Amino acid sequence: MAEVNLPKVYRDYIACLNAQDWSKLGRFVSDDVRYNRKTISLSGYREMLERDFREIPDLFFEIELLVCEPPHIASRLHFDCTPQGAFLGLPLQGKRVAFAENVFYKFRGDKIQEVWSVIDKAAIEKQLFQRAE
Repeated sequence: MAEVNLPKVYRDYIACLNAQDWSKLGRFVSDDVRYNRKTISLSGYREMLERDFREIPDLFFEIELLVCEPPHIASRLHFDCTPQGAFLGLPLQGKRVAFAENVFYKFRGDKIQEVWSVIDKAAIEKQLFQRAE
């Protein structure tokens, strides 16, 4: 069995997200994927991503940092986007914000089995507070 090039698989996964090519998501994500310790299944994962793109039409995943220690990948993703309504309980209503997501993945073969995600909400709050002054 050939060794999986996880950094390439991950970059292809991010390209799939940015293209919103949901028909290919199953190539990268396991049917029984877990997100922040909860099993949500591939269909639940897809629904979460589709909702994100509906709520943030200009959403774009930019890899800022990528570390690979198979079967794990750690990534810092950068976002500069305009959520249309509330986001993470914050009243953004079309305000442009920049923030990061620190996310860890566990792979089984070439598919994401588990995801742990933390979004830098404090960075968003700081931007909202600065704009309100």
